[in-house]
Amino acid sequence: MALIAILPGDGIGPEVTAQARRVLEALDLGVSFEEAPVGGAAYHAAGHPLPSETLDLAKRADAILFGAVGDPACDTLDRHLRPEQAILGLRKELGFWANLRPAKMMPGMEDASTLRPEIARAIDMVIVRELVGDVYFGEKGRRETADGRREGHDLMSYAEDEVRRIAVVGFEMAQRRRKSLISVDKANVLETSQLWRDVVNELAPDYPEVALQHMYVDNAAMQMVRNPGQFDVVITGNLFGDILSDQASMCVGSIGLLPSASLRAWAGDNGLYEPIHGSAPDIAGQGKANPCAAILSAAMLLRHSLDNEDAALKIEAAVAGALAGGVRTPDMGGADSTSQMGDAILAAL
Repeated sequence: MALIAILPGDGIGPEVTAQARRVLEALDLGVSFEEAPVGGAAYHAAGHPLPSETLDLAKRADAILFGAVGDPACDTLDRHLRPEQAILGLRKELGFWANLRPAKMMPGMEDASTLRPEIARAIDMVIVRELVGDVYFGEKGRRETADGRREGHDLMSYAEDEVRRIAVVGFEMAQRRRKSLISVDKANVLETSQLWRDVVNELAPDYPEVALQHMYVDNAAMQMVRNPGQFDVVITGNLFGDILSDQASMCVGSIGLLPSASLRAWAGDNGLYEPIHGSAPDIAGQGKANPCAAILSAAMLLRHSLDNEDAALKIEAAVAGALAGGVRTPDMGGADSTSQMGDAILAAL
């Protein structure tokens, strides 16, 4: 029996993961669930955002369903004790180096986007973000300059094998989709990006059916608003991917609609699945959170870790059906609660 670890976390994390679990249980897939604290909740309970018991569960599990981390009460803690370190720690300890973030316009949701409906309607992309390199994991610190000024420093770096493996994921995914791959970098300024571009170009002949295009990150941000329909699969580094995937969510209409998967293998292995939104402490416990991204993350879990494409498609169709039926949480301009959205998706399922 497959084991799914549920790590609800902070803020709205418990609310949205509870709805995702309802959907998984309704499918009667013969899986078991085990829950553990993470983030600020874990710090308050055990003195660390990623306790050893939680990490052990994550390692034992066949897949991890994650809520969100972030607690204003922890903002003054030393960096290694802050809630956000839990997600970075899980990625590092379990070797999750590839992040898949699909962004697709659901029929009937065009009015939620700030883009014109005819532009928003064409959105159907996957951003493949490298997860364990770049400035997030590079050497960092504070120092004093020779003239006494305070200075912060963060090292951005990528080794060629780190670029190659994320590029392979991008090429493979593009080959299964619309055969278009856009690699985003800043090669006109950064040596790290020039290496990134060189390695991607070296791989391109292995995928002759895939049309490869390079785009500077500032242009990519502009094009994602101007003509998002041109994007199919996007590969990029950790920092740029973090920013562009949030931008893509607002092109779709709500950050509450976008799921993600953090993987170390294309399929059949443990992965971490989470909505890309944060903990939203300002609305926590009020029933206002949108659970769609968490539920769609559960669909990705079934697809990539449990190799159950049929069940994944059923969940995605149920979410689309509920939205097409007019159910809307406050982030989408409606008044339906978190549980009411969950009810509508279960009804559609």
